Amino acid sequence: MTDLATQPLLQAIEISKRFGELLANDAVSLDLMPHEIHALLGENGAGKSTLVKIIYGLIQPGSGELRWQGDKVELAGPAQARALGIGMMFQHFSLFENLTVAENVALGLPAGEPLARISARLAEVSRAYGLPLEPRREVWRLSVGERQRIEIVRALMQSPRLLILDEPTAVLTPGEADQLFVVLRRLRQEGCALLYISHKLEEVKQLCDTATVLRAGRKVATCDPRRESAASLARMMVGADVGPVRAAAARHAGLPRLVIKDLTLAPDDPHGTRLKSVALEVRGGEIVGIAGVAGNGQDELFAALSGERTAPESGNLVIDGEAVGLASITERRRRGAAFVPDERLGHATAPRMTLSENTLLTGHAGGMVRRGFIDRSATLAAIDRITAGFDVRKGTRDPEAMSLSGGNLQKFVVGREILREPGVLVVSQPTWGVDAGATAAIRQALIDLAGRGSAVLVISQDLDELLEIADRIAVIFHGTLSAPLDHAAATRERLGLLMGGSSADALVPTEAGHALGA
Repeated sequence: MTDLATQPLLQAIEISKRFGELLANDAVSLDLMPHEIHALLGENGAGKSTLVKIIYGLIQPGSGELRWQGDKVELAGPAQARALGIGMMFQHFSLFENLTVAENVALGLPAGEPLARISARLAEVSRAYGLPLEPRREVWRLSVGERQRIEIVRALMQSPRLLILDEPTAVLTPGEADQLFVVLRRLRQEGCALLYISHKLEEVKQLCDTATVLRAGRKVATCDPRRESAASLARMMVGADVGPVRAAAARHAGLPRLVIKDLTLAPDDPHGTRLKSVALEVRGGEIVGIAGVAGNGQDELFAALSGERTAPESGNLVIDGEAVGLASITERRRRGAAFVPDERLGHATAPRMTLSENTLLTGHAGGMVRRGFIDRSATLAAIDRITAGFDVRKGTRDPEAMSLSGGNLQKFVVGREILREPGVLVVSQPTWGVDAGATAAIRQALIDLAGRGSAVLVISQDLDELLEIADRIAVIFHGTLSAPLDHAAATRERLGLLMGGSSADALVPTEAGHALGA
């Protein structure tokens, strides 16, 4: 009789999947063992999402097979996968804001169980795993960390034997990520297999027992990530060394180029966050980072800076000495500002428009329209410059935006704005969900732009990113912005406390030399 503890729980054998001309998975094989946290690594477009969707029954393989405890299975859909014991926690939450925690959990469970019983089981599971939730609270009242607990607890209530997690720490504070790791290690100890997708390689080294690396749809390596460096893992993913981000030579901060003065703004979304007396200066030649857990006013602040929302008064926002709080997006761009929103497909680009058309959307104020006519050669030349400067990989010269992988589209969006040489750049989540190679390229481009005298404001939930590139870092919490900390003083611990709501006063060193609340 085979020992189930030494037999793969799930095997993907020679899985291939083609979408038109694209071979997304090319004969990929993978063994997932009980008591194992298994990382799935690869560049954007490497085939990770296709593979996990096949394992979860969302799409069918073109060839190859899946085996569950040695028996061949064909998953017609997620319901059949869940019936086997396969759960999946997606990167983007699938929650209804106006429903309660218990009602949202019920939507992901088989029909028929009374809501009262679901609430009781939810409370029991959340207590057992140290993931406190109040079943009767509406989701819109919860923090992002609490919302992720709902997704985790909903999966745990289905008693998964295999749990797939896609970028689970992308929106968490360091403390919340540490608590998640405690839960995942406990699940591993209980015999669950976990398939873990993340671009945070230090996190993978800390947590995972095994890593499978995909490149261009093929499996290129399986290794013990604990025996690798982040650089060696990145090399496997990219196929070449990923160089470190270099600081700009002799970068000196000049005069303030972006000034926010006492900005108070009510949200246009009933569940949004009110900005409260936000004040900040960003000088030419420096990068200022804004840290914070999602949902604390980042979207509202970006909209106010870009001109998607106008400020109450013109003087609330100043660009290069000119008050622009009441100016439109186009007027702000004409004054030398550029903006990169966090949602690359749908906000930064129109999915079904070509790259040249998308370039025109943000560049028409800068010479791409002459006497009312579009300068087609100028838009195509801009695409060629972006493609060459940011290594944007695409099948044709001018494809639709939606045809690019996430990382390549992000490089296009960031490159489109940086190559305009803006005096002020505001960028939100510049490397969210982007692989190691593209991440390094984007961060280097931001540093180089600041080195040429621009004022760069980076809104990011990735503390590692801000600690790598920012000269000063402020934290936004419930719509209030802290005073920025110089890079030397901006430790992960101090920033984590501010992200969790500790006041700046609580972080002032005492006479004994320790920060209160630390």
